[in-house]
Amino acid sequence: MPADAFGLTWPHPLPPWQQEGIARLAQGSLLLADDMGLGKTVQAIAALRVLGAEARPALVVAPASLLHQWQAQLRLWAPELNPALVQGTAREREAAWWRRADIHLASYESLRADMELPGPLGPAHRAWGVVVADEAQRLKNGGTATAMAVRRLRTHRAWALTGTPLENRIDDLIAILDFVVPGAFERRTLALGLRPLLDRVQLRRRRAEVLPNLPPKTGFIIDPGMGPAQRAAYTAAERQGQVFLRAQGASVRVRVTQVLELLLRLKQICNALPETGESAKLDDLERRIETTAAGGEKSLVFSQFTEAPFGVAAIAHRLRRFAPLTLTGADDAATRAATLRRFADSPAHKVLVLSLRAGGVGLNLTAASVVFHFDRWWTAAVEAQAEDRAHRMGQLLPVQVFTYVTPQTVESRIAEIIARKRALADLFVDGIGPEGLEGLALADLLQAAGAM
Repeated sequence: MPADAFGLTWPHPLPPWQQEGIARLAQGSLLLADDMGLGKTVQAIAALRVLGAEARPALVVAPASLLHQWQAQLRLWAPELNPALVQGTAREREAAWWRRADIHLASYESLRADMELPGPLGPAHRAWGVVVADEAQRLKNGGTATAMAVRRLRTHRAWALTGTPLENRIDDLIAILDFVVPGAFERRTLALGLRPLLDRVQLRRRRAEVLPNLPPKTGFIIDPGMGPAQRAAYTAAERQGQVFLRAQGASVRVRVTQVLELLLRLKQICNALPETGESAKLDDLERRIETTAAGGEKSLVFSQFTEAPFGVAAIAHRLRRFAPLTLTGADDAATRAATLRRFADSPAHKVLVLSLRAGGVGLNLTAASVVFHFDRWWTAAVEAQAEDRAHRMGQLLPVQVFTYVTPQTVESRIAEIIARKRALADLFVDGIGPEGLEGLALADLLQAAGAM
C-alpha cells in the first residue's frame, strides 16, 4: 500500500489533485466542486483520516442510493473508521443514531425525519467534527425542510461535495454556500463580486486540467424528425395548450404547474406517439445501437421518463435484442448493485437504459463509451453529470454523446434555455462569461411552451 505526504498508507496512490483537495478539506469548511469522476468521495474520506480524532464524530448526508457506496469506499480507504448506517424504520434509525461510531451515514430524508430526536446523541444536538453534504445540489432550495435541517446541524467543519453547484440560478449556489460558511454569502454580496468570495471557499478542478490523458468526449446533436402522425399529434397538442395559456389573460397569472403540464405532454409526444408507440427517435436509436454493439461498444441511454410508451420501459422493449438492462428509482439497493455488476462484467448486455435522475449520480459506468440523451432535461449540469458516468477515470475509449433534439418543438426551445444556463454556470462557478444572465423562471417555461 503506497504512502504519501500525509504519512498514511492508501490502497491506491492518490494523484496530486486529490492530495491538494484532501489538504484543503483538512484546513476547514469547503465547497469541493470538482468535475464528476475526480474522486470527491475519496478525497473526503481521506481527509477524515488525516484529521483523525479532530473529525469525530463525523456525519455524511447523501442521497439514499449512495449510502452503500459510501460504506464500500470507507471499507477500502479508511477501514479503521467505524461507520453507522442510519436507515430503516424510525426505531432502527434511532438506534443507529445512538450507536457509538466514528462516522454516521444518513440520507437527506432520514436526517430531515430524525431532526427532532431527543437526547445528546440526536443529530440536531450533537457537536459534529465534520458534516459532509454529498450531492450538495440537494441544498439549492434553501427554504426546503431538507436544506434547513442540514443547516441546523452544529459542526466544526462543513464540506459540500457536488460537481454541479449551480444548476438554474445564482441563488442555488448561494444556498449551498450558506451551509459551508453560514451568512457569508447573501444575495447582496453579488454587488461586491461573487467570484473573489467564492475563490476562498470553493475548490473546483476540471477533468481537462488534471486528466490530460483522459480520452476525449465528443457531443453530437441528432435531429430524429417526426413521422406524419407524430407531428400532427404534437402540433395539435401544442396549439391547444397555447390557446389555453393565452386565454388566461393578463389579469390572471399563469400557474407554473399548468405550463409544466403542457411541457410534459409535448416532451412525451416528441418521444413517442401515445396511442401507437410510433417514434422516430426509437427508430433512429435502434439503428445506432446496432452499429455500436456490432463494434463491441456498450451504450447508456438516459430518459427522464420511466414508463411506456415514452421512457425507459419502451426503450428497453425496442432494444430487447441487445439484452438491455434497466435502472430506475424503483430499484432497491441490491437490485441496483446487481444490475451494475452485470453491465460491467457481462459482454452479453450491450445497453443500460437509465432514468436520468436515478442513474445520473454516484455511478461508475466506464464499461460504456457511447451515451444517448433520449430527451432533454432543463439544465446542462444534470445532463453532463449523467454522461460523465462514462467519461471519468478508468475510461479507456473516446466517449461519444448523442443528444436528440427534435426541431421546431419544445426540445429545440429547451436547448436554447440550456445554453443560457450553461453560460450562467460558466460565469459564477468557473469565472467566465457575460454578465446579466438569469436562471430558470416562468418566462423560461413559457418560452419552452411557445407561449411567448
